[in-house]
Amino acid sequence: MYKEEYKQYLIQVKKTSENTLAAYMSDLAEFDAFLQKSGVSPLTEARNTEMVSYLLQMRRDGKSAATINRKIASIRMFYKYLLEQKIISENPVSGIKSLKIEKKGIEYLTIEEIDRLLSLPDDSVKGKRDKAILEVLYATGIRVSELVEVKLSDVNIRMGFISCMGIHSKARVIPLGRPARAALEEYIYDIRKVLVRGNTEEKALFVNYHGQQLTRQGLWKIIREYAKKANIENRITPQTLRNSFAVHMVQNGADLKSLQELLGHEDISAMQIYLSETKNRIKDVYDKTHPRA
Repeated sequence: MYKEEYKQYLIQVKKTSENTLAAYMSDLAEFDAFLQKSGVSPLTEARNTEMVSYLLQMRRDGKSAATINRKIASIRMFYKYLLEQKIISENPVSGIKSLKIEKKGIEYLTIEEIDRLLSLPDDSVKGKRDKAILEVLYATGIRVSELVEVKLSDVNIRMGFISCMGIHSKARVIPLGRPARAALEEYIYDIRKVLVRGNTEEKALFVNYHGQQLTRQGLWKIIREYAKKANIENRITPQTLRNSFAVHMVQNGADLKSLQELLGHEDISAMQIYLSETKNRIKDVYDKTHPRA
């Protein structure tokens, strides 16, 4: 009940991205299923005690703190909407706090590992497309989910930049380095037309063998393929190249404000993790090399 209205609110008013929307609705559906098993229906009948029970159940199921916090946030947003619409008078998530998450270092590749990864695609049609994908990911720090949505018209080869629509439908323009620009130019003018086979209706920048927009899963499969060849498969996630871009930028003197704009983060505090990683590396180098460390 009210889930469909809420979904339309997220789409039309909040301009929520497709992937975020799917996550919100999935989290809400899981909570709804839990309530029904507990004899509580519809969602508007939930109280604080049900929310506490759900939290305990998730912990018993072994869900990570990060996953639990995301689900709590999703449910909290739904009931905030119901309150604003005056559908309910009490928020069942009130007083429920997010779990503390132990801060861990981020995973990123060294410059040598990046060079090895980017050198692997061959001169075939697939290889040249993949080369452009990997170069753009590392050159821009763009999210995998953002890259698959980039259109051919979002690229300006002559000026050397790419436009993308980030979270909360916030657009940003990101410069392209020379290697990425060269790989992208060859892909657009020589390779992409082979893949789309004259289909002028397809607007996506990166396409698969059927000439259709590449999916997140397809792009992630490409990254894993080359990571395996480079013997770094166990260190690759969809976030790894983005982290590598950010850490290498900071190591080479980029200021956090500029990095925030390039990555599309609304809060500059999110940049601190990259700064911390760089400081940790400097300390490691000092400890290993200074005679009186």
